[in-house]
Amino acid sequence: MTLEVIVLAAGKGTRMRSALPKVLHLLAGQALLAHVVRTATSLTPITTHVIVGHEAQLVQGSLTGTAINWVVQKEQLGTGHAVSQALPHVNDASVVLILAGDVPLVTQSTLQACVDAACSDCLAVVTAYFDEPGSLGRIVRDEKDSTHIRKIVEFKDATPSEKAICEINSGIMALGGRALKELIGKLDNDNAQGEFYLTDIVALANQQGISVHGVPVDDAHEVSGINDRRELAVAERRYQKRLADDLMNAGVTLADPARLDVRGQVTAGEDCFIDVNVVLKGDVKLGYGVSIGSGVVIEDSILGDNVRVEPNTVIQGATISAGCTLGPFARLRPGTDLGVDVHIGNFVETKKAVLGDRTKAGHLAYLGDAILGADCNIGAGTITCNYDGVDKHQTRIGSDVFVGTNSTLVAPLVIDDGAFVAAGSTITTRVRQNELAVGRGKQRNIAGWTRPGKRKS
Repeated sequence: MTLEVIVLAAGKGTRMRSALPKVLHLLAGQALLAHVVRTATSLTPITTHVIVGHEAQLVQGSLTGTAINWVVQKEQLGTGHAVSQALPHVNDASVVLILAGDVPLVTQSTLQACVDAACSDCLAVVTAYFDEPGSLGRIVRDEKDSTHIRKIVEFKDATPSEKAICEINSGIMALGGRALKELIGKLDNDNAQGEFYLTDIVALANQQGISVHGVPVDDAHEVSGINDRRELAVAERRYQKRLADDLMNAGVTLADPARLDVRGQVTAGEDCFIDVNVVLKGDVKLGYGVSIGSGVVIEDSILGDNVRVEPNTVIQGATISAGCTLGPFARLRPGTDLGVDVHIGNFVETKKAVLGDRTKAGHLAYLGDAILGADCNIGAGTITCNYDGVDKHQTRIGSDVFVGTNSTLVAPLVIDDGAFVAAGSTITTRVRQNELAVGRGKQRNIAGWTRPGKRKS
């Protein structure tokens, strides 16, 4: 059978107390809905239908690069009604997996188990056990056959004995397309909320002779929904623990797994070390033996083997070759490309800068729109003046160039191999190979000068 997925994402999420739809709140830097869709897509369904309602255009615009059939639920009349909006697009012969857009921690293995248990005459429901299930819908099993689910009862409609049940409905279920359409068509809204509950199809399935099979999860938190910001924060830490465990299993040492935040995709070689309060964003690739100090932020960057990043350094959109040392308090902006064994020291900023092997900028420098060869030394206080108020211009520096402290390099500018720029110079014209460039104002020493006196208060 082919697989189709329906994701429910039409609600506002009133308890989030936000103008942003609930499914667009971020977990590890990505929308809750994006997590659900990504996991569902890993099962390779032929179609993923996403039901939207509140701020529909905003939700639709949040996912790009993924083939989705967007279905608008104009009136929010319950989860059963939401599913019904997608059914005209569903193939009768498909197994249909129904997911909630606010359950981001569910795993591929749980969804696959649910799909495997479902068929045209079997409704599979993912369940979990909570010590304190709160207001979640309860699973009522058959008294004669505990493997069979008799019904799901919403908390507001449950009796005292039903509220005492600890097995809950996750909201995740799967059934053949034809049977799902028949059951949804029989729903009514005769309940405390006046809504069409999707969960009522369990009792209807029993009436139609369709078996209802429970698929319990080992970790109940995997199917926890997000309803408010506290639950979002709890889910964030659980998800971060999962990512930290993956890194440690790959051979990475974490100073404190609870003080790492991964907001994207990270791959790392063995024997890397990551100190506390590090944030890794976007697509980050770490080579072998990389050491990352505390408070570092790395985004969409590649770090080669044995790179050392000192504390409080920010790296964005950069490619760092093996053996480089960066920071502390350095900032490498997009377009930075460092050769082997380059040193970028404290309070050095680079942007669209290519530095050759073993080149060093140790302190307090700005290298923007610059190409430097190998074995250069950039003194403290050096800046490339790349912006004239209208356009950006490039500075090109050859190999084995020495630039003295507090030099100003006014682009466009070329400095050839082996050149030497004296400290305190402003350089505006080309420096030829092995030349010494001195661009200072003439010093005058004035004898007999009197220091100004202090003003009387």
